[in-house]
Amino acid sequence: MTPVGAARFVPPDRSLPRLAEAARHCEGCDLFQEAGPTVFGAGLSDARLMLVGEQPGDQEDRAGRPFVGPAGRVLNEALDAAGVSRDGLYVTNAVKHFKFVRAERGQRRIHKTPSRTEVVACRPWLFAELEVVTPDVVVLMGATAAKALLGNDFRLTAHRQEVLRAPADSGAPELTADLVATVHPSSILRGPPETREEAMAGLVDDLRFAANLL
Repeated sequence: MTPVGAARFVPPDRSLPRLAEAARHCEGCDLFQEAGPTVFGAGLSDARLMLVGEQPGDQEDRAGRPFVGPAGRVLNEALDAAGVSRDGLYVTNAVKHFKFVRAERGQRRIHKTPSRTEVVACRPWLFAELEVVTPDVVVLMGATAAKALLGNDFRLTAHRQEVLRAPADSGAPELTADLVATVHPSSILRGPPETREEAMAGLVDDLRFAANLL
């Protein structure tokens, strides 16, 4: 199948339940062919703080919910340390299907970074979520999420704890929210053990910075 983008699957009714139902049938890129059900966002429809990750992982793909696997546990720990309640947030991903390759031996599915084409194809869902939730602050976790709104040339490490704005040519809806970029929680798990404490502290500081903008 040739990717066509998600726009034609996004319904005019922009309530979150309607969007989530419609997203289940999205064939806007080829990822739907191998992954499980679409993993849509979850949380409050009027959340002031919205978190955007890269894509669902293996456990999220199986559960159909965002950030319920190992990266979700790291995120929950970081939110607790930052004094932010996850119950008051809206949490989603830039790409709604799990992209993976299979291990050479066994059935283990290994995360693979979405391509720019796949990110752009899936962005209409993220744009629709932003229009419904209208958050005051959006935290973009990881390079894929950050580039989805800030452009492909954006460098996350150069702009942590800055208030950012989506460029006019990003394709995003009229976005007045403050954007904050930080690392993805999974990067802490993938990093060497001796750097995890420092990396976790950086994520906590970034989340606290974002919360203080409210």
